[in-house]
Amino acid sequence: MTVKLGVFLPTSGADASVPAGVAAAARTAEAAGLESVWATDHLVATVPMLDSTVALSTAAAATDRITVGFGVMLLALRPVAWAAKQIGTLQQLSGDRLVVGVGTGNPAHGDIGWRAAGVRFENRGKVTDEALRVLPGLVSGAPTVLADGLEVTLAPPALVPPVLVGGNGSRARRRAAEFGDGWVAIQPDLERLPAEIDELRELAERYGRPTPSITVVAPVLPEDPRQAAEQLMRYDAAGVERVILAPTPQWRDGYEFAGRIRAAQ
Repeated sequence: MTVKLGVFLPTSGADASVPAGVAAAARTAEAAGLESVWATDHLVATVPMLDSTVALSTAAAATDRITVGFGVMLLALRPVAWAAKQIGTLQQLSGDRLVVGVGTGNPAHGDIGWRAAGVRFENRGKVTDEALRVLPGLVSGAPTVLADGLEVTLAPPALVPPVLVGGNGSRARRRAAEFGDGWVAIQPDLERLPAEIDELRELAERYGRPTPSITVVAPVLPEDPRQAAEQLMRYDAAGVERVILAPTPQWRDGYEFAGRIRAAQ
C-alpha cells in the first residue's frame, strides 16, 4: 500500500486546553512513523479551537521530519497578504514541511467568526478564489497585484507549499482544479469517489493543469487495524494519495490505532 497516513493534532475541543498537548502529539505521531499531522482552523467555532498557525509552528518545532498541514485553513478569514506571510514563515521554519489545506468553512459553525473578522459569510467563496489566485506569488516573493489593485512584494520569499482545496461538492473540485495541487474529500462515498476523481481530472484538463492529488479525511474504517488497512487499500486503488484519520476523544488512542494500521499495511 502506498497511501500516506495522517492524523489531526489535539487543537480543538477539550484537548485545546491541555498544555504541551500539541508538541507531545506531534512527537508521538512522528515516532509512530505517520506521514503528517493537521490542525483545524476557525476564529469562532462550536468548540474551543487553537489558532492553527501557532499550533502548526509548535508541531514543527517539536519534530524533525513529519509533514505539518492546515486541515483546512479558512483563507478568506484573513487578509491574504497576512496569510501568505504566516504560510511563508511557517514553511521556512519547518524546513519546507508544510501543506496548506484551504476551505470555505463548515456552515455548522455559523457566521459569527466571519462577522468578527469583518468578512461577509456569503462572500467567502469569492474571496477564497481571489486569495488562491494571488497566494503563490505572495509566498514566493514575487510582485503581486491584489484584488484592490495594490502591488505587494513579501520578503523573505519561501518555497510555495502544496495547496489542497477541501470540500465535497463540484464547486470545491472546480476550485481544486483551477488553483490547487490537491483535493481534500471529507468522508467520501468510496463507490462514488472514482467518478468524482474523473470529474476533477476533466476540470483540470480544462484549466490546462495537472490532475490534483487526492486526500481523504475521516473515512469510516473498521475497528480492527488489519481490516482498516484493507479498507485503505481500496482508497489506494481509487487513486487516493493520503488518508487523514478522524479525531478521537483521546488523541493517543487514535494515534495508536493509526500506528497499528501502518504496521498492518
